[in-house]
Amino acid sequence: MPDIKRSKLEIKSVTALAGFDDICGLLLAGDIAAIPTETVYGLAADSANGDAVAKIYAAKGRPSFNPLIIHVADIVAAQKLVQWDDRAQKLADLFWPGALTMVMQAKPDNGVASIVSAGLPTLAVRCPAHRVMRAVLERTGLNLAAPSANRSGQLSATSAQHVHRSFGNDAPPILDGGTCDQGVESTIIALRDHGWQILRPGPITADMVETCLGAIELPNDSDAKIESPGQLLSHYAPKKPLRLNVEMPETDEFYIAMGDVKCDYNLSSKGDLTQAAAYLFEALHIAEAASASKIAISAIPNIGIGVAINDRLKRAAVRE
Repeated sequence: MPDIKRSKLEIKSVTALAGFDDICGLLLAGDIAAIPTETVYGLAADSANGDAVAKIYAAKGRPSFNPLIIHVADIVAAQKLVQWDDRAQKLADLFWPGALTMVMQAKPDNGVASIVSAGLPTLAVRCPAHRVMRAVLERTGLNLAAPSANRSGQLSATSAQHVHRSFGNDAPPILDGGTCDQGVESTIIALRDHGWQILRPGPITADMVETCLGAIELPNDSDAKIESPGQLLSHYAPKKPLRLNVEMPETDEFYIAMGDVKCDYNLSSKGDLTQAAAYLFEALHIAEAASASKIAISAIPNIGIGVAINDRLKRAAVRE
């Protein structure tokens, strides 16, 4: 399969704040930007653009494929992405716009890049209340993936100055909306078939949710394990055997590689690890649907985001 044309994944170094129109233009062009919400500043990108979302991972130095929260303008936008139900409607009526993220089953063909969900069958969605983030969502018409705007492992940013301090000279364009009102990340609630669970405490407390939905119902032992974002490891494993660090594939293997290599799917002909991360899940899905009975993948450099790629591949190669 010929290599897919992909835009350059360059992260611009900036030392000054950017204006509203500039930020909106950058997001529409597939770039990233730091934008305030009522909880913390988010490092935002178009959730439908895999290359753009990969820039988030590269900028943060994110060590693993953790799913990202998608920020939407309203309930209608969320309903196009996830399997909406009465519980979601009740919560949205009470807490949206606001600091509540809901994890629900994703709708088929939702248009969200696979790197956003990290291969999970669910999506995390939130309708923020901050006037600046809402203005960006409305002006661009995008659904924005936006984890906290800081380097992984550092403090969350509640002001534009915090963002710049965390990234230094590599800081992304920043839209200064003042200090965040709440200063703690949103509450994440998972809406399961057999109840609900708080995955991350936040401004919307469990008591507040319980008043709306009733008592928490934990699944019994026969039900699927409840996972927080990034813990559904078995989902990454394809239905076919996967062989790693392959230089020469066998005749019955679908070969995934990167760089100047003849293969069935090239993650990045230029050897760009950020591109490789963005398209890894797509490659595995295509390989699983192909006629070949097995999957092989070339060695991936274990540096930068390549560490995360190899972590996922090692788990995907484990056969139960």
